[in-house]
Amino acid sequence: MCGIIGYIGSKPVVPLLLDGLRRMEYRGYDSAGVALVHPGGISLRRSPGKLVNLENTIRNEPVNGRYGIGHTRWATHGRPTEENAHPHIDCTGRIVVVHNGIIENYLDLKHELQAQGHTFRTETDTEIVAHLVEREMQGDGLEQAARRALTFLRGMFALVLVSADDQEKIVAVGNGPPVVVGMGVDEFFVASDIPAILSHTRDVVFLSDEEMAVITPSGVVFSDRVGRPLTKPTQRVLWDPIAAEKNGHKHFMLKEIYEQPSAARETILGRVSLDQGQIFLEDLHIPDETFRTLEKVTLLACGTSWHAGLVGKHLIEALGQVQVEVDYGSEYRYRSPIAAAKELAVGITQSGETADTLAALREARKQGAHSIAICNVVGSMATRETDGTIYTHAGPEIGVASTKAFTSQLVALHLLALYLAQLRGSLTSETLRSHIAELLHIPQLIEQAVKASQVTKKVAGRFRNHTNFLFLGRGINFPIALEGALKLKEISYIHAEGYPAGEMKHGPIALIDERMPVVALAPADHVFEKMIGNVQEAKARGASVIAITTEGDMRMAEVLDANDVILPMPASGPLLTPIVMTIPLQLLAYHIAVRRGCDVDQPRNLAKSVTVE
Repeated sequence: MCGIIGYIGSKPVVPLLLDGLRRMEYRGYDSAGVALVHPGGISLRRSPGKLVNLENTIRNEPVNGRYGIGHTRWATHGRPTEENAHPHIDCTGRIVVVHNGIIENYLDLKHELQAQGHTFRTETDTEIVAHLVEREMQGDGLEQAARRALTFLRGMFALVLVSADDQEKIVAVGNGPPVVVGMGVDEFFVASDIPAILSHTRDVVFLSDEEMAVITPSGVVFSDRVGRPLTKPTQRVLWDPIAAEKNGHKHFMLKEIYEQPSAARETILGRVSLDQGQIFLEDLHIPDETFRTLEKVTLLACGTSWHAGLVGKHLIEALGQVQVEVDYGSEYRYRSPIAAAKELAVGITQSGETADTLAALREARKQGAHSIAICNVVGSMATRETDGTIYTHAGPEIGVASTKAFTSQLVALHLLALYLAQLRGSLTSETLRSHIAELLHIPQLIEQAVKASQVTKKVAGRFRNHTNFLFLGRGINFPIALEGALKLKEISYIHAEGYPAGEMKHGPIALIDERMPVVALAPADHVFEKMIGNVQEAKARGASVIAITTEGDMRMAEVLDANDVILPMPASGPLLTPIVMTIPLQLLAYHIAVRRGCDVDQPRNLAKSVTVE
């Protein structure tokens, strides 16, 4: 969601803030602004729209200061206008705040403050924080005023504040959305996400809920909300800053599609032994006996990660022989869920900060379930709150539409399923070893699948002007049909639906005509002939078919004609087909979006990490 950056040190402040904001553009935003603190007060520059508009504003009205904060806003309360853009100020213009999250009781607080004589300039919930801190300033420092103000707030929020009356100080508060403090040499940073500061420091500290960081030129002091000192561990980020650049690709999304072989390889690395026929997941920190006696696994996720969970259900039930339920994180805690001591709750989240998934994990833990996270970001909230973690090691993913994070999640879920099988004895040692051998081969299969990019580009040129698509899959590949449809919707703004192919006759077939292409996922598996039947039914109603099938299998070609397209994919074991089948769907969505002139990396209305409900 919103991006926050703050800096105090000796470097030129404005270029550093703008660079940090630029590196968080992938989070999604509709306005931007900066606040610079100087001896005479605080100067603001804000602009609606893309960051280039803010840069032009600063070019026309230069601004400078000794330190400052910046923000990219994703609108929740109020339109994306200059007036509603962050940073926001109090009545005096001496206190400034930037904010990520939602303050649930802001209207009540606004009415209360208005009755006390405060004047509001915006439609946002954020502005009330500046006025609350103004009211609570009693000459004892910005952090004390902020602590008093926090006692009135309800909701999930990250806040960063500066004051012209308490100079050389940045105050950061974590309560839900991510806050990372960067530790440099005689310089310090605060941000919503690691890429914003990674070119300046690799040493970071993550704030947990109800924690505060007071940042000055001499260092950082951490405390809880009532002021008790905290000792926070510094973590070393191993990402290469260059990994967050495009490396010659037109878009981050395309770069990240091409990075999937290495991301899969990194996720597997050090966790399997073909010689021993074993899986090693040493970061789970749950006794083996707990896994052996599990009666249920609940996978909790949102969006693309939820699709990964649906594949995970097939994997865990087939290999680990334990019942699996897949739940939307956004729905779980609102339906009176039942969790128990012999249940494992697995939160699947690229960022580790997805608000709905975190809330669902907390509810499951409260009811006694064990918990782990499948996550890409070291030290994120999900990894700190669960019993253990399977890190995907995909590296930074900048494109809003998830690609390498998704396939890495599928690899991690495969590892988890095999690990459960290993502990529970549901596979023989010989069968387990054969599954490990297949998994070790998946990076090469992805490399082969990515080679279809140029062919897919031609297909995209043909189908780019269609306004509706139907994606069909069966069994373990049905979730990939959902994911393919989601990718097309996200970045090309074309309406698309994913469906179990066997359900087509139960409604969607009424929509099929010559104007609706049908994308059929048809690997050469045990339901291949069923998929052939579904394809024939679609063709009988005039549909053009894009069939993604196993290379060398000619059966699909026998039922297709010149109106149709075949995208052959490398053969794989049946449980690995979801990973292979995903690649051409990502490429299809990408190339269609590019041909339609869409903003691939930053689709409208979307944010990379949904850190508020």
